[in-house]
Amino acid sequence: MRAMSDSTVTGDEAPAPATPAAVEHRESVSRTTQVLRQLRRNSASRAGLYVIGVVTLVALLTTIDADLFDYQFAATFWYHPENDPAGSTILLPPVGIENTFGTGTWAHPLGTDHRGRDVLVRLVYGTRIAVQVGLLATGIGMTIGTIVGAVSGYYGGWVDDVLQRFVESLYAIPFLILVIAIMSAFGRELGIAIVGVSITTIPVFTRLIRSQVLSVREMEYVEAAKAAGVRDRHIIFRHIIPNSFAPVLVQSTLQVGVNILIVASLSFLGFGVQPPTPSWGQMLAHSRQYMIVNPWFSLWPGIAILVTVIGFNLLGDGLRDAIDPRSND
Repeated sequence: MRAMSDSTVTGDEAPAPATPAAVEHRESVSRTTQVLRQLRRNSASRAGLYVIGVVTLVALLTTIDADLFDYQFAATFWYHPENDPAGSTILLPPVGIENTFGTGTWAHPLGTDHRGRDVLVRLVYGTRIAVQVGLLATGIGMTIGTIVGAVSGYYGGWVDDVLQRFVESLYAIPFLILVIAIMSAFGRELGIAIVGVSITTIPVFTRLIRSQVLSVREMEYVEAAKAAGVRDRHIIFRHIIPNSFAPVLVQSTLQVGVNILIVASLSFLGFGVQPPTPSWGQMLAHSRQYMIVNPWFSLWPGIAILVTVIGFNLLGDGLRDAIDPRSND
C-alpha cells in the first residue's frame, strides 16, 4: 500500500529504457552531425564542395532543360559548321589575345576550336558527360561492389573464394582495355561507357568493404542478431553494411574523380562519346595538332578536368579526415 501511495503522490512515471535501436539511431545522428561540422571547418573540403557544386549545377542546366540552354546560350556563342563552315573564324585565342588567326573577342571568351565552334560552350556541354559518367558509374560500381563484398566477407568459405576469384579476374585486366573491349563489342554509346566504367569500379569497393566486414561480423550485436534468429540478409543490410560503409563513402568521392579521368582518356583515344557530342577528352584529342599555333585550344579542357578531379579529391580527403581523425597521425 505504501509503495502504491508513493507512486500516486509523485504522479511521475519512470522513463522507459531506450531500446538498442534508439540508442544506435541517436549515436548515428550525433556522428553525422559531427562529421558535417568537421567538413565545414576544413577549408580544403569546402573548396572541393564549391567546385563540385558549380560543376554539378552546370551539368544539371544542360541536362534538365537542354533546349532552353541551347537557345539562350549556345545559339549566341556557338558557330554551327553545318550552317556556314567556310565563314567560321577558326582557332581564335581568348579575348584580348592575338595570334596568327586573329584577335580574341567577347563573342568567344575562351576562343574557338578548329571548326570555329566556341570553346566555352563545348566545355559547358562536356561537363554534362563528365558528371553523368563519373557519378552514375561510381554509384553502380559502389552498389554492386558493396553487396558482393559484404556477402563475401560475411559468409566466408567457398562463397568468399568464388566471389574473390571473380573480383581478381577483373583486377587482372587493365581497366582501359576492359572498357574499350566492352564498348567495341556493344557500341560506343554513353550508356555502354557508364556500364564499362562501373564494371572496372566494382573490384575497388568489393575488396574495401570485405576487409571491413571481416571485423564487423565478429561484433557482439551481430552475434546477438544471429542468436535471435534474424535472417542473414537482414543482418547484412541492417547491421553489416551500415557499420562498414564509412570507408566506402570516402572511396566513392575519390572514385568519381578517377572515373572522370577514365572517361576523358577514352574520349581522347576515340572510344568515348562520339562527335558531335562534346567531351573534354575529345577536345584534347582534337587540339593535339594545334598545340603550337594555338595552345589555348588544349589548355581549357585540361584545366576543366584538373579542377573537377581536384574538387572531388579534396572532398574525399576532408571526408576521410572527418570520419577518422586518426588518419592524420
